[in-house]
Amino acid sequence: MCRNIRILHHFEPPTTPDEIRAAALQYVRKVSGSTRPSQQNQAPFDAAVEEIAAVTTRLLEALVSRGEPRTREGEAAKARARGERRTARMPRGGGVLTP
Repeated sequence: MCRNIRILHHFEPPTTPDEIRAAALQYVRKVSGSTRPSQQNQAPFDAAVEEIAAVTTRLLEALVSRGEPRTREGEAAKARARGERRTARMPRGGGVLTP
């Protein structure tokens, strides 16, 4: 999965249409291999983004939630902790990650 696509389900406050569209755009960019399509490909690119955003919205509305809702601050803290763990595993001066 593309690293830039974030979890959108079960947030407080709820996920916004802009967040859904941004995830759809990232998905289409990844699948198409193009961040800026040519003029010839712009219409199908935009149509795909809108279709995926609509399907994602329907999916999120249909899912049943359990437990406490996620918060954006909590998810950001988890991401920072993952980054710190990843950085701690790196050898000094760069190089290859160690398991």
